[in-house]
Amino acid sequence: MSTSTLEAPASTPAFQQVSLGRKVKNGLATTLVWLSFVIAVVPLVWVLYTVIAYGIKRIPYSNWWSDDFGDVLSDEVGGGVVHAIIGTLLQGLVCAVIAVPIGMLVAIYLVEYGRNGRLAKATTFMVDILSGVPSIVAALFIYALWITTLGLPRSGFAVSLALVLLMIPVVVRSSEEMLRIVPDDLREASYALGVPKWKTIMKIVLPTALSGIVGGVMMALARVMGETAPLLVLVGYSAYTNWDIFHGEQAALPLLMNNERVSNPMDPGSVGFDRIWGAALTLVLIIALINLLATVFARLVAPKKK
Repeated sequence: MSTSTLEAPASTPAFQQVSLGRKVKNGLATTLVWLSFVIAVVPLVWVLYTVIAYGIKRIPYSNWWSDDFGDVLSDEVGGGVVHAIIGTLLQGLVCAVIAVPIGMLVAIYLVEYGRNGRLAKATTFMVDILSGVPSIVAALFIYALWITTLGLPRSGFAVSLALVLLMIPVVVRSSEEMLRIVPDDLREASYALGVPKWKTIMKIVLPTALSGIVGGVMMALARVMGETAPLLVLVGYSAYTNWDIFHGEQAALPLLMNNERVSNPMDPGSVGFDRIWGAALTLVLIIALINLLATVFARLVAPKKK
């Protein structure tokens, strides 16, 4: 065998030199991805900057977090939003207590039991429809059922019922996607050991998907806490603190902003202008704090990795 034959490569190298055309296409795609990222982030940063810049004027004062507007005139400097914070938290808490169990049970049925059954398909179709219902339609439905038909008064609880209709589809969809991510191997290993299906779901599936489920729940809660239409239709604004969610008028941060917009001029530097932006920043801070606490909770209860 000749020396030239021994020195020749056995086969053509698998990796060839990248052509100029592929480099250009790769560079163009990378540029488009980064450009899309910037376009998506710029409005978010702009909104946050605007809210912080205009709302920070009232936030540092202690009375903003401890007083209400009951003894303060609409055009008088002073007072705080504790009454609106309490109303927002109570309505959101009651909504979450009702919507989260229902949404998670529906998601568990769709993933673990329903699969491709007729009832599962019908449920998925109804969830899709409910996810597209505007908030004003949900508010009018609760008004017709709760107030007109049953004759019950307008209250914060009626607002929570309307928010439940808006929160359930988001919880169902997010929980469903997180449950589908759990590998079937974990389920099959549990079944092979003789563990019942319900216990497999409780001990294996839900803990594995819990962190994602909590994130979806927080996303849904953040959405409903900022809704204004149910507040306008189902409860009146009160400048005083009301802890009773079932009776009387009750404020909330979105309702407070709307009330200030109507009752005060929106000139920069005016009392109403500062109150609106301060309430907006307060709502952002509350939602951020809830998400932070939920993230910490999810990490604590998530399965530990060795």
